[in-house]
Amino acid sequence: MSMILAVMYREFRIRTTSMTWLFYDMFMPLLYLLIFGIGFESAFSAGVETGGGRYGYNAFFLAGVLSMASFGIAINTAYGFFVDRDNGIFFEFLTYPMTRAEFLIGKILFNAMLALVQAAVTVTAGAVILDLPVRWDLSGVLVVGQVLGTAGWFFFLTTFAIRIRRNDMFNTFLNVAYFVLMFASTMFYPLESLPGWLRGIALANPLTWHTDVLRYATIGAGGGERVVFEALAFVVFLSISFALAVQTIRNPLRA
Repeated sequence: MSMILAVMYREFRIRTTSMTWLFYDMFMPLLYLLIFGIGFESAFSAGVETGGGRYGYNAFFLAGVLSMASFGIAINTAYGFFVDRDNGIFFEFLTYPMTRAEFLIGKILFNAMLALVQAAVTVTAGAVILDLPVRWDLSGVLVVGQVLGTAGWFFFLTTFAIRIRRNDMFNTFLNVAYFVLMFASTMFYPLESLPGWLRGIALANPLTWHTDVLRYATIGAGGGERVVFEALAFVVFLSISFALAVQTIRNPLRA
């Protein structure tokens, strides 16, 4: 446990070295909600129909913003492997008396806590400023969703961050993956409005699963067997990603 706390403390020191980075982590999701949400709210004046209900676009987009924020935190944390590998600290860490799993868990625990603070700021401000119909009684689901979502994307990206040697190649991979996952999901628009071919891709997209669970946790949209199935599917995705990340980090020179 002391090794996990040590890794968490290092992550904390890294984050607090730059106020700009800290501001980005805490308030950028809220700015996305205010800028894009308000802009699309007027375009979708009749609201968005999803999960058997009709909601204002700001309320619908709230879950997309939180999902986007989790993915962003995972990107920043996974990218840190490149910095550590370039200056040699990464390989020094692997000589310390801790398991590879402890190393990864320490990194994700701190960043999961960061995701929770970020979500609390965004949801509270959205309820106060935009008068969003937040389901406070489902806050527990939101907490679990943010923690597992951030962890799943971090473990997924970690495998690629360690295996890809060149910085430019990793950035290219991130941009392509983010673009495809984001627009082939329910982050910006409901599943019901997608064409058939894109709907099938979105249904198999872990970002859709995460966003739909968060949408249920924030405004109560959806629910039922579909959200339960998506939540379980994301847990499977997280478990596989964690196993692959641990396997990759055990032999980073061969990856």
